[in-house]
Amino acid sequence: MPRSLWLKAALVLVAIWLVAGGAIFWARSVKVTPESLAAYVEGHPLVDGSADRTQILERVADQMNQLSYEQRREFRMGRKLDGFFRSLTPAEQGSFLDRTLPTGFKQMMESLNKMQPEQRKRFVERALRDMREKEGENDANLDQNARKMIDQGFKSFYNDASLETKMDVAPLVEQIQKNLQGLR
Repeated sequence: MPRSLWLKAALVLVAIWLVAGGAIFWARSVKVTPESLAAYVEGHPLVDGSADRTQILERVADQMNQLSYEQRREFRMGRKLDGFFRSLTPAEQGSFLDRTLPTGFKQMMESLNKMQPEQRKRFVERALRDMREKEGENDANLDQNARKMIDQGFKSFYNDASLETKMDVAPLVEQIQKNLQGLR
């Protein structure tokens, strides 16, 4: 094989590796992480009367929906979205929940479906213990957003949970219904 052919083949291979490396670098840089979402929220405060509010809300919701269940849970537990959510109007809060709840609950049901029965049992026991502690608390001011979350949770449970998950989580659903009846 002539030397120039080897050189051309080597150059083509280098070019392919550069393109692949660039694509991988680009994909990693656009992948949403809890940290990048927190940075976006912090860097884009909602200003009253600003036309950008809707765009920011939609971008935050879209990024939130790209997080995995574990990342989303970590983000929620870190309360990194609390200030952003409180700065939304009630209508914007409803819109944000409409955009993020279905994905979040679907991810949660998928996670429950993947759990081993023993893990699911521990999850249900822990949640039941927490629910029973709050059983006597009457929150007559259960707002529209809380009702939306409850409705979406039940909808996802009935649509996305496996039969085994439904059986394992049934005591928790009964406790939730019992607590909700106490609110009426």
